[in-house]
Amino acid sequence: MLEMTREEFEELVAEALDRIPPELTRLMDNVAVFVEDEPSPDDPELLGLYEGTPLTERGEWYAGVLPDRITIYRGPTLRMCESREDVVEETEITVVHEIAHHFGIDDDRLHALGYG
Repeated sequence: MLEMTREEFEELVAEALDRIPPELTRLMDNVAVFVEDEPSPDDPELLGLYEGTPLTERGEWYAGVLPDRITIYRGPTLRMCESREDVVEETEITVVHEIAHHFGIDDDRLHALGYG
């Protein structure tokens, strides 16, 4: 398995977030991004997870709720990648994938766009 500290991985996630176009980040609302070492044992190879209510499904009822949560998982990413460059690329793909869920884009559409 590729070695990378939690701090280094968090920095890659931050850099991936910085590469999201500003016109999209301005539209993001009530969402927080976290880095965790491992996902649930039920899905040990999960790279990222979006939990919340997509922007496309929010209505008048949406007020006073906890932020949506995007979690990027370090362990599975490092296990599947062979180089630091692979980690950079996979982290960026995963960040974009999970942010797309925040915007209401489903997995089928993401796969078609190359963000599987």
